[in-house]
Amino acid sequence: MADPSKTERAARHAVVIGGGLAGMLAAAALAEHMDAVTVVDRDVLPSGPEPRKGLPQAHHAHLLWSGGARAIEELLPGTTARWLAAGARRIPLPTGLVSMSASGWFRRWPEMQFLIACSRDLLDWVVRREVLACDHVRMLDGTELLGLDGDAGRVTGVRIRTAAGETATLDAALVVDASGRGSRAPRWLQDLGAGEVREEEVDSGLAYASRIFRAPAGTEDFPVVNVQSDPRVPVPGQTATIIPVEGGRWLVTLSGTRGGQPTGDAAEFEAFARQVRDPVVGELIAHAKPLTDVVMSRSTVNRRRYFEELKSWPEGFVALGDAVATYNPVYGHGMSVAAQGVLALRAQLRSHGAARPGFARRVQRAVARPVATAWDLAVGQDILYPGAVGSRPPASSALLRRYMDRLMLTATGRPIVTRTLFDVMTLSAPPQALLRPEVVLAVARGPQRPPLEGPPLTGGELRFTEPTDGSAEHTDAETPAEA
Repeated sequence: MADPSKTERAARHAVVIGGGLAGMLAAAALAEHMDAVTVVDRDVLPSGPEPRKGLPQAHHAHLLWSGGARAIEELLPGTTARWLAAGARRIPLPTGLVSMSASGWFRRWPEMQFLIACSRDLLDWVVRREVLACDHVRMLDGTELLGLDGDAGRVTGVRIRTAAGETATLDAALVVDASGRGSRAPRWLQDLGAGEVREEEVDSGLAYASRIFRAPAGTEDFPVVNVQSDPRVPVPGQTATIIPVEGGRWLVTLSGTRGGQPTGDAAEFEAFARQVRDPVVGELIAHAKPLTDVVMSRSTVNRRRYFEELKSWPEGFVALGDAVATYNPVYGHGMSVAAQGVLALRAQLRSHGAARPGFARRVQRAVARPVATAWDLAVGQDILYPGAVGSRPPASSALLRRYMDRLMLTATGRPIVTRTLFDVMTLSAPPQALLRPEVVLAVARGPQRPPLEGPPLTGGELRFTEPTDGSAEHTDAETPAEA
């Protein structure tokens, strides 16, 4: 006979696999409804905003779009203020953005959405510190997850190995997998007899190279600068991005798809930044002091696991964040999708409670909705690059692609379309917003204004691209105040 006290304790206990951003947010949501939440992570987590082994992508540029920032603020009120107090910046979009899209430069209209700019280490640390201050949450770091306990009908806990090499079982009413792109959930579910999870991959062969620079004096309010590739042109896609981060630094990330990737050679870094569709990033970093070596990454495959399709989904188990889907980091959607997935988990907890039959399946289906939006935005572009591996879009999608090309062009010169595009891009509105009648009519009319001939830097910003005293003015650019 089962130990009644043990069963009762398990009914009030949840386990979160993974101590990253998604895992900590999940722990915060669960702490509202459980007496105890245990977070398990293989890494020993740092006590401050520092790198950790299990998050190598933290070396590269991260954007937390407003859709994700609002979700985190709902889960942990006051987080935005804590990020800003720690050195992050809230950057209005597109006012604080100098971005060349596939169809040209965006104008810097008054604020429509926003992003949070700082290092990934700082983002995670602020959230982690807040969540671990909760009495209901405990951290088991330096601990390896060995597998799930239970069967195809219900997950009852997890098996772990501690840093001391001891094995143990943690009984739980709910297990949440937020272990990231390396999640072994498909294998675990198969081992339980739950069936095989369908997976899809689209790989553009993208590689990333990043380096941190000391920002020049006077750039405290500098915009995010980004030069994107044009997937319609049959050449490798190359991008260059500057993100202002805490400590008066610029995090500069370069990327290139198969056949046009950057290298880890510091001597080639600036040259690559100058050879993308506009040399502005290369011109800016020419006057900035490098603080680090170049860090490379090739883990950029778009991968989606269709957990929601399993006919037999076990009670007591939920997967979210990168364990469900990973995207080309150039789109910056991973953190925002994870946060919105946790909001879906919390909504189900508040409405039904974890003990209600079918709870886990409902959560998994709800998590799939923001995943699907980000997935369509990412793979619809990546599959177009030369040498991309994955399912090609059907011929029937050609009309939609032509509409999107026209929409992107119109967004460079008509604010109603710009606003809607940024609403969708920041995961603040569903993709269907792009097909609202007033948007379709505006797209049919096209841009109100002619294309900008160069990056919309102000005179004060432009001087940081000049090798001399920066007295030149950029006559093609509008200032952020112009609408």
